[in-house]
Amino acid sequence: MAYPVNTTDRLKKLRELMASPAYNVSAYVIPSEDAHQSEYVASCDMRRAFISGFDGSAGCAVVTMDKAALFTDGRYFLQARKQMDGNWDLMKRGIPGVPSWQEYLEKNLPAGTRVGIDPTLLSASEGALIKQALNAHGGGDLVGIEQNLIDLVWGDSRPARPEDKAFVLGAQFTGEAYAEKISRVRAELDKYAGVSGLVVSALDEIAWLFNLRGSDISYNPVFFAYALITKTSVTLYIDAAKVDDDVRAHLNGVNIRPYDAIFSELTTLSASLAQEKSRLLAGSSVSWALAKALDNTVFVDKSPIPLLKALKNPVELEGMRQCHIRDGAAMANYFGWLEHEMVFNAGRQRLSEVDVADKLEQYRREQPNCVGLSFTTISSVGANGAIIHYSPKRGSDALLDLNQMYLCDSGGQYYDGTTDVTRTCHFGSPTAWQRECFTRVLKGHIALDRAVFPTKTTGYALDPLARLPLWQLGLDYRHGTGHGVGSFLNVHEGPQGIGMRESYLSDGFHHGMTITNEPGYYEDGAFGIRIENTCLVVKADTKFDYTGGAGYLRFEAVTMVPIQKKLVQAGLLSPEERQWLDQYHERVWEKVSPLLKEGSLGYEWLKRETSPL
Repeated sequence: MAYPVNTTDRLKKLRELMASPAYNVSAYVIPSEDAHQSEYVASCDMRRAFISGFDGSAGCAVVTMDKAALFTDGRYFLQARKQMDGNWDLMKRGIPGVPSWQEYLEKNLPAGTRVGIDPTLLSASEGALIKQALNAHGGGDLVGIEQNLIDLVWGDSRPARPEDKAFVLGAQFTGEAYAEKISRVRAELDKYAGVSGLVVSALDEIAWLFNLRGSDISYNPVFFAYALITKTSVTLYIDAAKVDDDVRAHLNGVNIRPYDAIFSELTTLSASLAQEKSRLLAGSSVSWALAKALDNTVFVDKSPIPLLKALKNPVELEGMRQCHIRDGAAMANYFGWLEHEMVFNAGRQRLSEVDVADKLEQYRREQPNCVGLSFTTISSVGANGAIIHYSPKRGSDALLDLNQMYLCDSGGQYYDGTTDVTRTCHFGSPTAWQRECFTRVLKGHIALDRAVFPTKTTGYALDPLARLPLWQLGLDYRHGTGHGVGSFLNVHEGPQGIGMRESYLSDGFHHGMTITNEPGYYEDGAFGIRIENTCLVVKADTKFDYTGGAGYLRFEAVTMVPIQKKLVQAGLLSPEERQWLDQYHERVWEKVSPLLKEGSLGYEWLKRETSPL
């Protein structure tokens, strides 16, 4: 696809629909999410990307009769500007004075404006808040339009909805039967007065709950479905074509209903719930449309499932360790090959960012239990590395260069876990400034990795540890420091995280969680640096316990990939930090080298890169 994308005709058709008597709205909102509030969506749900040209994973578009605005965060400022044409205003979320898209609707549109949106693509809580704000703003209103207007503009060229089958993930990988998970969910529901069931709409929650996986969304092993858990029944709403005999046998005792039937059945159920003075709990990902189907018999609050899913059992924790060792072998083979091509073959193949990303995928798929990638590989050279979530496209991607930094953020999906790792390297001679920046990022990474903290400490409280070495120089980075990682599920998993988001103030860490440790630094037009390990949250042995029994925690890095020593300014590291790096590399060598062929490019690269600093 050529960038920027010409959106003139698309916007013209959309505005004609908005002005038609059938819809009669002066503004239309196009979120990134699908009907399940997914972060990554299927091709048929990439409506915001279609209308704006910007295909990053986070953002929201607002189109009025004379303006089009795209709201996104600091990870995507450079990418969005590059991909969008002159029809669009880029609204840089997080910059002082720039409103959120919700504030924009409330404060920047004329009084009385009717704002349209597909009600399945907006969370129930957000829909209620926006509608209330618009009603108070001169009689404006948020209007749920069941027919998605972008789909009408897209027409026959819109990709078809996925029809791949779901499949069973065995107990050797899940560590717990789905019936046991249902019992634990019901036990959590008993803590709510007047609640008789739970509506589940988040796809990763459904996949985890039923020990099923799918392939409806690229890189995310999930399938389109809804679920309803009551005290006496379990219903899975899923297209019949996705359920084969193995899945049907696995789901013995579960009612299987058509995917779209949930709306009408919840409407019918709401009448009996009202008579019984009972309600259903719905998690924060439930859509405005689903909540409207339940009317006043829905209670939108935190679902118990995200926390239950985040607390990995011993089988899942060991699976994460083992899949990262195999992933480390793939990375060693990759970087051994890449270094040989760049340094010893002098880059004669003229390898591009996509070429080498494809080679990395090949090495990953050679590993046992590998299903594919966990996200599009961020393979970025030089200035492209400063585009935090850069995704190279063949034909417009850059060639690797001995004189440029190379940042590679990648991950794999394995039956026993999900990986996410970033390494930054230089195949030539890095500048003193690049080495200082890299070392300060490394110091922040080490500080977070070495942290010991009480159970329930929040990621908001831990975040400054990773940023302090950069702050001391007046530098920073515009993304979070860490996110949870699923167990053969989505690469981004909550509720835990490390960063400055308000949500990270309330969801603290517990033993059994996963988290990434990924500080970075980015210079526009020059280079990007990020060092990322996936970690387990495990119990720390402390001499005393001031918590009164809750205990202390630490991070156990399971990523097994060397950190390039060439980019380290050893003089900036303390003796303790040097020791950390050497001990980490010693562990990488011990875990990964047995999986490599002695004398191979990967083996020799790993041996050299894990030697003491």
